[in-house]
Amino acid sequence: MNRIYLIGFMGCGKSAIGRRLSFLLKMPYYDMDKEIVRQLGMTIPEIFERFGEDYFRDLETKFLQNLQQEQCIISTGGGVTMRKVNQRIMRQTGLVLFLDAPFKEIWRRIHKDPNRPIVRRSTREEIEALHKARYRDYKRTAHITIRTEHRSLRQITQYAAFQVKRLKNE
Repeated sequence: MNRIYLIGFMGCGKSAIGRRLSFLLKMPYYDMDKEIVRQLGMTIPEIFERFGEDYFRDLETKFLQNLQQEQCIISTGGGVTMRKVNQRIMRQTGLVLFLDAPFKEIWRRIHKDPNRPIVRRSTREEIEALHKARYRDYKRTAHITIRTEHRSLRQITQYAAFQVKRLKNE
């Protein structure tokens, strides 16, 4: 197992857990969205506005295909699992951990975030429907689902690290 992918809906804690897991396991960390922003020199809302969502999804796939680092932790974009090719790449090249947070908690975290283009142009009901639609892909892609409700970032990180170490020893 070389890579550890963190998947889940926007606002579920992928970046926060990824940074902490990187420190705990002493592995390099990549935030897919931040890497794409850095490479293009544009914010995600700017990329969506100028090129559209399909272009952004293409960038996510290229990131997965072209990443050279073998041993690392990657927090993915919330929509990365919508493409079967991305599901396949992640499952074949690493351990996929789904951070499963309840929608009410996710909404509380994201509803005022100006850097989330989908949230800016959608109602709560539309975002909840998107969450439900993507949920199947998260479950299908994940090797392990980690429920985050009523758990601190520290507890979630320690549980993720435990699972990684357990599987490395098998």
